[in-house]
Amino acid sequence: MNDKDLSNTSRTNWEALEAMTDEEIDYSDIPPLTEEFFEKATLRIPANLAHRLVQIDPEVLKWFQAHGTEYQTTINSVLRRYIEAEDSSFAL
Repeated sequence: MNDKDLSNTSRTNWEALEAMTDEEIDYSDIPPLTEEFFEKATLRIPANLAHRLVQIDPEVLKWFQAHGTEYQTTINSVLRRYIEAEDSSFAL
């Protein structure tokens, strides 16, 4: 993908598409996604979002989510307190 690809304006009528149900959308020109497709697929994360990517075990995430809707803030707070307890010279 190059810069030209990123600057192209979509000609999709998003309002009309949003108004359609899944059953009304014609997917016939899209080939089915096979196991082979996923074996060859590459996850690409935009650079401006990659710095925020953290892998958390599913059961850990589930525990935090079960303890409130602000679970992301809680995770950040727990990590901050851990850093402060481990390294008093580290100023956050």
